[in-house]
Amino acid sequence: MMLKIKRVPTLVSNFQKDEADEIGARGAGCGRNCLRNCCLPGSKLPLYGFKNLSYGKSVADETKESPIDFLESLVLGEWEDRQQKGLFRYDVTACETKVIPGGYGFVAQLNEGRHLKKRPTEFRVDKVLQPFDGSKFNFTKVGQEELLFQFEASEEDEVQLYPDAPIDPEKSPSVVAINVSPIEYGHVLLIPKVLECLPQRIDRDSFLLALHMAAEAANPYFRLGYNSLGAFATINHLHFQAYFLAVQFPIEKAPTQKITVTDAGVKISEMLNYPVRGLVFEGGNTLEDLANVVSDSCICLQENNIPYNVLISDSGKRIFLLPQCYAEKQALGEVSAELLDTQVNPAVWEISGHMVLKRKEDYEGATEANAWRLLAEVSLSEARFQEVTALIFEAISLNVEENENATDGSPEDLDVTPPQPMEEVDGLNTHSTMVPA
Repeated sequence: MMLKIKRVPTLVSNFQKDEADEIGARGAGCGRNCLRNCCLPGSKLPLYGFKNLSYGKSVADETKESPIDFLESLVLGEWEDRQQKGLFRYDVTACETKVIPGGYGFVAQLNEGRHLKKRPTEFRVDKVLQPFDGSKFNFTKVGQEELLFQFEASEEDEVQLYPDAPIDPEKSPSVVAINVSPIEYGHVLLIPKVLECLPQRIDRDSFLLALHMAAEAANPYFRLGYNSLGAFATINHLHFQAYFLAVQFPIEKAPTQKITVTDAGVKISEMLNYPVRGLVFEGGNTLEDLANVVSDSCICLQENNIPYNVLISDSGKRIFLLPQCYAEKQALGEVSAELLDTQVNPAVWEISGHMVLKRKEDYEGATEANAWRLLAEVSLSEARFQEVTALIFEAISLNVEENENATDGSPEDLDVTPPQPMEEVDGLNTHSTMVPA
């Protein structure tokens, strides 16, 4: 039996249309200044070349000061430029936002602008790996005005910025674009090798690229997230999301229990006392070591058809891997009508504790217990989570019982404090006033 759910798709581009509209427009000419052959020749876009320090450098070394202010000047500066040009569907900075009282500090946002008066679409949720389908919306169809810059490893041993670089189809550049239905200030999409039309599945190179972006931002309030198919990704074209929110996420406060440390120096822990079970990866001798361990874990989940979400936190130094089953339960009719009525799709941001609510009554009545109840439905059972963890460890050639770095669960392996307490800020988001990392 094929499992499907119905949901209203989020519009991430002003050129995203219903499938019927898309079919009706075929053959009528483009005229949208897109990234396909009809419009690409002669196109230019700023190119940010990050200093590739992967080999022989620690993760901490990745965040050394850059001569270019990547986050404020480039990402947020270009994002604000597109905001002033009216490219967003609504003003996300005007959305009501509050911290829900309680020990974890879940963040609730009322975002009625994301919910379109548009028919729900069926999404298959029982197949994490699906082939790319060029007839459906993908990021080659966005208008070039929605693109901010190209993001690639520098060919020199230093950061470089080319304000007017050609878009080279032969190299299939990785690009950063706005999300026209933003969840927060600075909400962007990182699209690796956009012209290769890769399906939504993580590989080593793309995940390393995402870690480089987090490291370049060098600010713990700028995080990247990933949703697999079956875990509320709705566009089957490889992409990560990212945005800036000046508050610590509840998931970042959750205590952890160290399981083991890999030969490459990556510490793997299990989250405790949080409604969604997950693994936390940090450390590593190099940024590439960390990226490889996490991406290989993601590949294992993909190949075993297990939906999952990923949060890249703390400037790329801490990564949460979160297998989930909410969409499967929803398709099987196992989620209560009360939860379904909220129309909340628990993807990476919701699981991390940023609850994007579409109804005023849910926002006004938001409690920690309600957030916990929703997220508890997302989580695998304890037994299933341990099975999945064993699958991952087998895939990354890590036998915990034999690993000399493995722990026995003793109290000294329990980390009950946030890894780096973040500075308190006045209000939830400072928007253009950046918070020091």
